[in-house]
Amino acid sequence: MTDPVAKVRGKKAAQAKAMWQRIWIGLGLASILLVLATGLFLLGPGPKAKEGESSFFVVQDGDSASIVGRRLQKEGLVRSALGFRLAVAINGSAADLKIAEYEIPSAATPISVARILASGEGVRRAIVLPEGWSVSQIYTRLEASRFLAGELPPAPPEGTLNPDTYPIQRGDTRASVVKRMQDSHQALIDELWLKRAPDLPIATKQEAIILASIVEKETGIAEERPRVAAVFVNRLRLGMKLQSDPTIIYGITKGAPLRRKIFRSDLENPHPWNTYVIQGLPPTPIANPGKDALAAVLNPPRTREIFFVADGTGGHVFAETYAEHNRNVLRWRAWRAEQEKKGQSLLGGGQ
Repeated sequence: MTDPVAKVRGKKAAQAKAMWQRIWIGLGLASILLVLATGLFLLGPGPKAKEGESSFFVVQDGDSASIVGRRLQKEGLVRSALGFRLAVAINGSAADLKIAEYEIPSAATPISVARILASGEGVRRAIVLPEGWSVSQIYTRLEASRFLAGELPPAPPEGTLNPDTYPIQRGDTRASVVKRMQDSHQALIDELWLKRAPDLPIATKQEAIILASIVEKETGIAEERPRVAAVFVNRLRLGMKLQSDPTIIYGITKGAPLRRKIFRSDLENPHPWNTYVIQGLPPTPIANPGKDALAAVLNPPRTREIFFVADGTGGHVFAETYAEHNRNVLRWRAWRAEQEKKGQSLLGGGQ
């Protein structure tokens, strides 16, 4: 005869076993779903870039993984801030997020984003400020840069900025770039001044900067700068007027291109920068000279050349005597007339 108690106990045991089987199956399924969800969080593709093949993101000073995760999600670079934080934790890079601007490929996974931000290999940017530009031209470029932030400081005096290629990061202030240019200029002129040649007709650093700015504007050929500098130094020694066309232009435009020929009335206009009228140097630099122009002025070659004129190829021909210079000028005028004649012929043939 079957024991009723044993039968009940057997039934309860079977029910308990079935319940635990269901629990373990549920836990197994939950674990699988958790693994899949975590994998999706960490290895699944992120959002596509809003424009192009990549996006840019800046890790700022003091940013934690949580702050970075929230900003990444807000900017549409990861699907979940939590997913990014998990990726950072698994990657072991929570304390290694480097301050920089980073390029993040479109649809990058959270793991990839975490590794990129911990690499320290940020985007390298630079702003190029050419030699011979005026302060106004430099300020126009700084203002136009979409990577710089903040307002420009009041314009410094002409000739106090060192033109060069400056590394920048997104978010650097315009004022900080101007400060770097000023500091670089001061260090450069201090260094070169100590190495200047003896017996120069230049009494101060400011005079050296003024003359270097004229040299910078007279020729765009690096090899010519020393000879052009020597011509002007020789003229100063002899008490001759510098007679530099770029000084006339600066007096008219204050650094902007003239966009027309120089007229005779310009040569006779008695403004302070007109070196066809004034004796010696103008009152200020006419541009921001670079290192080579400053070095050329402070250590010019020993020559007797006191004239130069364009040769039609972008360079100049130099002369020691007025007679030789006149011959060079006649050749230049003949070349220019021939070019104008060709231009008119081409224009006429097209009508």
